[in-house]
Amino acid sequence: MHDDEGLRERLVRAGVELVAQEGSAAVSLREIARRAGVSHGAPRRYFPTHVELLSAIAREGFAGLTARLVAVPAGGSPRERLGGLARAYVAFAQEHRGMYELMFRHDLLRSDRLGLRETSLPLFGLLAELLAATGAGKGDQRAAAGALWANLHGIVQLWRWGSLPLATGAADVTDLVDVALDAYAGPGAA
Repeated sequence: MHDDEGLRERLVRAGVELVAQEGSAAVSLREIARRAGVSHGAPRRYFPTHVELLSAIAREGFAGLTARLVAVPAGGSPRERLGGLARAYVAFAQEHRGMYELMFRHDLLRSDRLGLRETSLPLFGLLAELLAATGAGKGDQRAAAGALWANLHGIVQLWRWGSLPLATGAADVTDLVDVALDAYAGPGAA
């Protein structure tokens, strides 16, 4: 590996670790340089802006989420596959809180040239495809998939904040994911 590529990868890896430990708000070029053992100006050669650094870190998160979703068994009905995908998404969000928070902050990562759309939109496309394959719903399937995604995202956030367990008495977030899936894609297997 070329030295420049090695340093760039070290900087991204340091950023991923920082996000995992302290959340996306803690990410700075200076702190990543310190953790990577380089001068505070070195990251600017690879990441001229904070947005570019955050985007490189978020791409790593999307790679991890993609790997998790691709590992969902392909067998079974579209509804069963959709359920596996939804549960894998929620599990990833719970296990990688800081990264998950960063990945979907397009208000922070807004840019057409940083490669995030090419990484994130296929995942949404998979969700939309599986939801459509269940035969549930009418009308705009992408809008229905967006609503399901927003529901899953809301479940993750409200569970994390303690609001859903308090309001619903649910002992496990999976119960709520199953209710959302039933609402959008029809009842699953008992």
